[in-house]
Amino acid sequence: MAEQDATNAATAPQAATRIPKDSFMTVPADPRLETPQSATARLAWDGSGASAGEHIDYDCTAAHLDVRADTGALIGRMFSMTYVAVDDEGRADAARPVTFAYNGGPGCASVPINFGGIGPRRVRTDGVSHLAHPIVVEDNPCTLLCQTDLVFLDALGTGWSSVAEGADTSKIFGVDGDADAFARAISQWLEENGRWTSPVYLFGESYGTVRNAVLMRLLGERDVKLAGVTMLSAIFDWVQVQEGEDLYHLGMMPTMAAAAQFFGKAGQGVGEDEWFQRAMDWNEDVLAPALLRGDRLDPAREDEVARQMGEFIGLPAEHIRRARLRITLDDFRRNILADEGKVCGRLDMRFSADAPVAVQSSNAWFAGEDAADDAVESSWTSAFRRFLHDELGYRGPARYLSSNYERVGVNWKWTHEEPGKDGESFAPNVAYDIAVAMRRNPHMKLAILGGRYDAATTYWNVVHDMSCQFLSSELKGQVEWHLYGCGHMAYVDVPTLEAMSRDMEAFYKRA
Repeated sequence: MAEQDATNAATAPQAATRIPKDSFMTVPADPRLETPQSATARLAWDGSGASAGEHIDYDCTAAHLDVRADTGALIGRMFSMTYVAVDDEGRADAARPVTFAYNGGPGCASVPINFGGIGPRRVRTDGVSHLAHPIVVEDNPCTLLCQTDLVFLDALGTGWSSVAEGADTSKIFGVDGDADAFARAISQWLEENGRWTSPVYLFGESYGTVRNAVLMRLLGERDVKLAGVTMLSAIFDWVQVQEGEDLYHLGMMPTMAAAAQFFGKAGQGVGEDEWFQRAMDWNEDVLAPALLRGDRLDPAREDEVARQMGEFIGLPAEHIRRARLRITLDDFRRNILADEGKVCGRLDMRFSADAPVAVQSSNAWFAGEDAADDAVESSWTSAFRRFLHDELGYRGPARYLSSNYERVGVNWKWTHEEPGKDGESFAPNVAYDIAVAMRRNPHMKLAILGGRYDAATTYWNVVHDMSCQFLSSELKGQVEWHLYGCGHMAYVDVPTLEAMSRDMEAFYKRA
């Protein structure tokens, strides 16, 4: 795995909650932090399928953006891949939207959303099967370049983005520090490219939606006016990732029901959308009050809820009863296909792989084993590297940190200064940042996209989080929701990619 208008200077109480402008460090810039020379090529995109006959000439640039503190001290250099449409004379249009896009992690680079999803080139996927050689790259008929110029950014410490020597990573690898670094990089790109009056959009996936939420507020406070924000596979309230928390189990239940139906274990003869909605409704009407009662729940009622839940998620009622109605994701992944000797995926539960042998019993290790990720990730990165080498002539280091969780994610500072609250929250809920940003900038559009098979960032939780912000009907009218038959990386699924492309076209055209 965006913001709002500049804040009125008179709002002193709000100002106290904002991230200090120079919160990173005061060490001087490090002259030894060297990066490759930037590279640019003039390329062409030709549409196919629904976009047949369309043609775009564009400049593609691989480069680094200096991320500097207000003192001028170098914090790091952020790698960027920029795609800018040009006219017949090679000129960019400053009135065209520009979208800053990224994945999440924390600790992941932006290749998946670029070469897997919305960039002008895309690796051809094969449903829910693992990709093999040859790796086929083609013009992406669903690229967002048709609507907007694109800038893909790698978070500091990932991809080829480097942290300056002497920089305090405890102020970079965290909710607020990460957003601060991205706000600085985005402002730097706008300055270098003279695009300050272009409509600015954000497109974040997974943890990138946490980043989006804080940026929605922070960029507005720094006078970068946002036109719109897209949240793909969103997560806002961090409590939901904690097993044992009611919000965790409520979020998982509809997603498990969707997976059970996909594997033929439940919901036969019912349409996918109807089945998922039934699960969402039962989740709130039946499971939620049962979980809230804990051991005060009547045993007979617990038996009945377990029976009904089993009909939704395809596991035996007694198994659910022993777990006190609290089935964890790993429990479900290990058991839903156990009779076939397989386990299902996490990012996209439709993917499956052979189960590990019994001695490989580590829960921490199993949580990171994911057929959905194994199926596509390396193919995306290989295609990206070849594109840079052969078509841009860009020579990056041999190691590209597509995922650097062991150095970035494990050291992440999860505290967050939520707007309007005193002190730091140790379990951030960035839905508050979204609401504040939208109240300050009521013209900003927000698109929330999710997949029913995504067990990493479950759809029910996002619906719940936003409903707890009590936005006015006018602000709710600025939010659009799209639920797809996909997992976390929506663009793996071609029908979803096509649907998402249509929805994004309408989103960018919307006044």
